[in-house]
Amino acid sequence: MDIFDRIQLDIGPIGKFQSMAEGNFVFPKLEGQISNHIFFNNKKLICWSYNNYLGLAGSSEINEIDAFAQQKWGMTYPMGSRMMTGDTSLHDEFESNIADFIHMEKALLLNFGYQGMLSVIDSLLSPNDVVISDKQCHACIIDGIRLHRGERLIFEHNDIDNLEQKLKVAEKIVQKTKGGILVITEGVFSMSGAQGKLKEICSLKSKYDFRLLVDDAHGFGVMGPQGNGTVCAHGLEEKVDLYFTTFTKSMASFGAVIAGKKEIVNYFKYNLRSQMFSKSLPMPIVYGLNKRLEIIKRAHDKRKKLFEITDLMQEGLKNRNLLSNEVDSYITPIYFNIKLEDVLNLQKELVYDHGVFCSVIIYPVVPKGDVIFRLTPTSLHTREDVDHTLKSYDAVFK
Repeated sequence: MDIFDRIQLDIGPIGKFQSMAEGNFVFPKLEGQISNHIFFNNKKLICWSYNNYLGLAGSSEINEIDAFAQQKWGMTYPMGSRMMTGDTSLHDEFESNIADFIHMEKALLLNFGYQGMLSVIDSLLSPNDVVISDKQCHACIIDGIRLHRGERLIFEHNDIDNLEQKLKVAEKIVQKTKGGILVITEGVFSMSGAQGKLKEICSLKSKYDFRLLVDDAHGFGVMGPQGNGTVCAHGLEEKVDLYFTTFTKSMASFGAVIAGKKEIVNYFKYNLRSQMFSKSLPMPIVYGLNKRLEIIKRAHDKRKKLFEITDLMQEGLKNRNLLSNEVDSYITPIYFNIKLEDVLNLQKELVYDHGVFCSVIIYPVVPKGDVIFRLTPTSLHTREDVDHTLKSYDAVFK
């Protein structure tokens, strides 16, 4: 069969809904300043869809930082990959600063989170190794594991007993292959809203020989005493082997970081193909990351406000039996067991009749059969935003 004929017959799990969904919950065109309110189809809405947890995106402070950096360097400097002609002292400075912040020996700045995670997994594992990941790990982890030519095991979401079963299987495999075991989980899961069971996973290290990689894209900037992440929040810096996070959420920027022991990060520096063969991050981005890190460290009031808004919203949803008790972060999913068409009708009613916008999430972003409204509170949201949204849900979900 011709490749183009095949893809026209099978347009994908989300693409098959494009006629009813495009412009609504996929590829919506949100306009206006990034904030708690946005414009959609010329209508002002309360927006619960940005991962702008600390409200940095669109703020005057961030705009001034970025404008200064753009004026000074432009987006072309430095040119080339970092290994060849794209390295600067500013890149080194940021890596040193963030390593200190997250209590890791060394950190390596990466261009993007998605390709960075793929490359970390690909460079870390040999065909003799076994990788074990949480069932709800992000797509970048899933796709990175697809590159692995050895055994791949998945444990049920946050199920420590099931993880232990997988570890027993993995041990038998590596006894034959002479390889190692890598466990991957997340600090805060982007869809379920649950924190990863990091303490329980780390406790298994006394019984099993494995390394632990934590993706903390949604925990960095918010969790921890200074926003230094979920690993620091639980005091596990000495037990987590590799720490990964991106800067597209709380930091409102680009890029990612992989951190851990000095010799391991140095290995990544010379072996991550996504970095060796990509242009270095432009200077305005790196300068902006350093400045954003300073803001994160002193953003206590923003974090306090985020958790206050989260508590208000989640308490209201639990009182309406719309939220699981397993949610223990600011990410707030409402699960549906009705047809997607009906969920889209609910979304349209919320948007056009009540002025409330939130993301509709379906497979393959979440497990097959799940459909959720995902709300992401920020420090910019107000009590009035919460009250209005809950009243809207009363009207639409009744």
